[in-house]
Amino acid sequence: MFDTKIAIIVRDDLAAWQKLNVTAFLMSGITGANPDLIGNPYEDSEGNRHLPMSVQPVIILSGAANVLTNIRNRAQSRGVDTVAYIEEMFATGHDDANRAVFADHGPDEANTVGIALRADKKIVDKIIKGTKMHK
Repeated sequence: MFDTKIAIIVRDDLAAWQKLNVTAFLMSGITGANPDLIGNPYEDSEGNRHLPMSVQPVIILSGAANVLTNIRNRAQSRGVDTVAYIEEMFATGHDDANRAVFADHGPDEANTVGIALRADKKIVDKIIKGTKMHK
């Protein structure tokens, strides 16, 4: 049904709250870059309106630190845009601080705790090699 795949990969050694937090931030980046992903508002049986959601399914995966580093580099080498979250961002309190700490670190460091991408299904499958389904 979809030509593309959305994959979010979180580092497997994070606390549950960190995995959920990172997943939410990463998906916001995917939807921000792809506004066509957002469908129409929902309405329940009593007429209460609810905000729209993504029209495309999202796969949530996990992997060790080196797997996330490899994914980040594979995506970059293929020209696939990513949303990345690094460990140091847990210690900041706002977007400007996140951006500043992110700029201090490179893609080869083992501090990537989450990464998300949306691209052609076959390309995503090659990039995310080495991950496992999140449990």
